Amino acid sequence: MNGSGIQLKSSHIYLDHVLVDQVFGNIHYAYVAFVEANSQLLITPVSSQWFVKMHDPAQFLLKNRNLKGDRTLAVREIFIDNDLDSSDRILDYELIEKTKLIKVYL
Repeated sequence: MNGSGIQLKSSHIYLDHVLVDQVFGNIHYAYVAFVEANSQLLITPVSSQWFVKMHDPAQFLLKNRNLKGDRTLAVREIFIDNDLDSSDRILDYELIEKTKLIKVYL
């Protein structure tokens, strides 16, 4: 697990450019699903068709944040719908490289 690449700020998930390059490349949309059982946010590129079959994800735009390539996901609705702590903080995560899946621990 690593905490420096993902932050929660103002109900937005901030993804570090290194992580964005590794997982998303030139894809500008992500599927996001919240798994209540283990309080995880699952994030993967929209090219991951298997993810749609396993979860009921919402599609989000990866917004550009700066010239380095950092991106954000506006996840306020997921936090409100699931009554989650939306205070600004660094989030722990796990990257499953084989399937380009980011598991964010909330």
